[in-house]
Amino acid sequence: MIIYFSGTKTLEFNPRRYLNIVKAEGLEISQPALDSNSTDIHHRITIRKRMNKFHRRVYDSRGSVKCSNDSEGPPCSGFVEGMVPVFSRAAWHCAWHLIQNDLVHGWGMDMKLGYCAQGDRSKKVGVVDSEFIVHQGIQTLGGASAKKTSNNVDLSKKHASVDVRAEIRRQSTTELQVFRQRCEKAVKEDTWWVDLFYRQKQIRT
Repeated sequence: MIIYFSGTKTLEFNPRRYLNIVKAEGLEISQPALDSNSTDIHHRITIRKRMNKFHRRVYDSRGSVKCSNDSEGPPCSGFVEGMVPVFSRAAWHCAWHLIQNDLVHGWGMDMKLGYCAQGDRSKKVGVVDSEFIVHQGIQTLGGASAKKTSNNVDLSKKHASVDVRAEIRRQSTTELQVFRQRCEKAVKEDTWWVDLFYRQKQIRT
């Protein structure tokens, strides 16, 4: 089996050991932890805990979102980043239907993946610490890091004043709103839909 994670370095990552942990712990959705030396980390729950085999939640009293034992959803528990997710067959069947192929970016979709966890996301979703990767934070949307093309033209000099990433981010924000509207519409139209986390939302509000 070959596993490739875009924008990451796998070091001594062992797919067989990874899958053994996932199966033993009953994780339907998981991801390798990100080494603390990674150059670009967006969510604290993804940071590797050196003494752990895996973890399902993070504790953090800083920022606007406080993560404690009472936290039952993203980004404190039941969450992996869309960068390097690993799915069971059943979870992937669900996640596949969340992907909208007419939308360029799925940013923000990772917040919805808990609905595909085949049960309680706080138990079925986790981060594997013993098999970790290093996120290199390479910009792939243009800008200063996209300097060379195949014919060795220096794009950073040719388009030094143009950063296409800003426009791409604006487009992705617009498309995320479209994605959310589609999810809301699907829920209203599906008479069999049951929100597994409705009780938790009511408690928090």
